[in-house]
This record gives sequence, structure tokens and C-alpha cells, in this order.
Amino acid sequence: MSESPAIRVRGLTRHFGALVAVDGVDLEVPRARISGFLGPNGSGKSTTIRMLCGLLTPTRGEATVLGLRVPEDAEKLRRKIGYMTQRFSLYEDLSVHENLEFMGEIYCIPRRRLAERIALLLADFQLDDRPDQRAGTLSGGQRQRLALAVATLHEPELLFLDEPTSAVDPQSRREFWETLFALCDAGTTVLVSTHFMDEAERCHELAILDRGRLVAKGSPTRLIDEVDAAVVEIECEASRRAHEVLSQRPEVQSVAQLGVRLHALVDRGLSRPDDWVRARLAEAGLVGAARVVRANLEDVFVAATRAIEAAA
Repeated sequence: MSESPAIRVRGLTRHFGALVAVDGVDLEVPRARISGFLGPNGSGKSTTIRMLCGLLTPTRGEATVLGLRVPEDAEKLRRKIGYMTQRFSLYEDLSVHENLEFMGEIYCIPRRRLAERIALLLADFQLDDRPDQRAGTLSGGQRQRLALAVATLHEPELLFLDEPTSAVDPQSRREFWETLFALCDAGTTVLVSTHFMDEAERCHELAILDRGRLVAKGSPTRLIDEVDAAVVEIECEASRRAHEVLSQRPEVQSVAQLGVRLHALVDRGLSRPDDWVRARLAEAGLVGAARVVRANLEDVFVAATRAIEAAA
């Protein structure tokens, strides 16, 4: 495996008029790993991917993908990458087989090799029982599998996936990720954008975007271990009142209600954050249980975006 990253980005920026969609992103994506973009809608994930594919020209900054500069070498790059968009973008009036055959011709795959690849992908993606079915009549999970089959038909070195599981059920999402790990094991580099926290935890590396800015990056485990906050779980009968009391304190970064529990991020500098929370509740005439728990990626995101807001 080459030691050079599959993607290297420096100061990548994109403006749409007065809107700064991507703001000075620095990033490296290692080869043969699954790297994720985590962030809400409008955070700049799709715009960044489209620039890396050579479909959008950066306002400023530099990007090298598989050793090629984009957008200057975009034509050379397209044969080395696969791109699966958020929306189903194949031909709905064509059959499963016809979609694969058509895209194979676009990529100039030799006919014998194309037939081999189509047969293999139909089997691997559980579509070999419906090669003549029109794409427009497939279920959400079947469409997703067909789109991924098309994106990997020409055996790309790098696969871009833009929120690929946003319209499928949990079982289809699980199966989809098993396929991604198999591709990764075979040497394919994967960059996937998502707003699902459980999917982000599956990635080897993660970059968190918020309003076009990169606010955190690293492995999910490292990001969780290094979150700049203590996480306290609270159980209180008057949970809405407890939420109100804690939210007004400057030491509390955020409070979220999870059923009958509250999940609070408080300043890491507090020596005993659980005792501190119980004391604040007692001052308001409330009795509640509190304990320090391990952070999750949502906590990482909240803490990282709050730090950026405070620095602005």
C-alpha cells in the first residue's frame, strides 16, 4: 500500500455568491480505509465531494486526489474514481442489466471483461434474480445496491459516496456497510458522507464539518476520548425543569433529553461534574441522580461546534 494519502486538501474553499459553502478545509484521506464526513445538511459535505471529484472548481485552495490535481486533471481522475450520489441517478426506464451495460460502455470496458464484471456484481449485490427488472421499479435497498454496483463497475481506486443510505431501511444500511468493508479489504479507498452517528462510528477516520468548516478530525475512538467536555447522565422526575435549570448555567455546553433521562455536556474543568450537577439541581429544589458516562459522537460534534462558535 502506498504511504501517500489518497486525498490531500489544503485550504479548500468554495463560495456561492456571498455564501461560503466550504471554508478553508485541510484534510488527508488515507488509502484503503473508510473515511467519513459527518455533519448536518448544509455543512459542506456534498460541495467538498463534488470539488474532489472535479465537478466543481474551488474558489481557492488545493486538492490532490490519487496523485492528480483537481480540477486540472479531472478527466484523468474520472476513470480512477466511483461516485454515488445522494439521489438515485441511474436510468429508471432501463433494466438492471442495461444500466450496468450502458455504464460499462461509457467506461470503455472491453466486452468480455464487462460481461464478467456484470455477472460478478449481480451476484455480489444480490441482483442476479432480477437482471431484466426496470430500475425504476426496484425497492430502496435494491436501488442502492444497483447504484453501488454501477459506481464500482470499472473497479475504481477511490469511491465517493454522498449520503448513500439516507433513503433505506436499517437492515439495508447494515448490509451496505458490510459491502463497503469488503471493498476496503480489497484495497479500495472509500470517502462517505453521512449525518447518521451510528454510521460515522463505523468509519476508520472521521472529519466533522459544520457550516463549511472542519471542526474535528481523527478516528471515532480518539475523538470520543478527547472530547472537550464531561458528559453527565441525569435522571430526574421533573426532567423539563431540570433541563431548564442546567441549560441556564454557563458551565453547561448543552442538555438533551433522551426519554426520561437528560444528557448534559459540562465543562471538563469541573472536578466532580456529577456532584456539581446534583448540587445545581438541589439549589432549584430538585432531586436527581447523576453519573458521568462515556461520550458519543453526537457529544463530540456538539462540543466541537460550540468551541468554534466561542472562538468566532
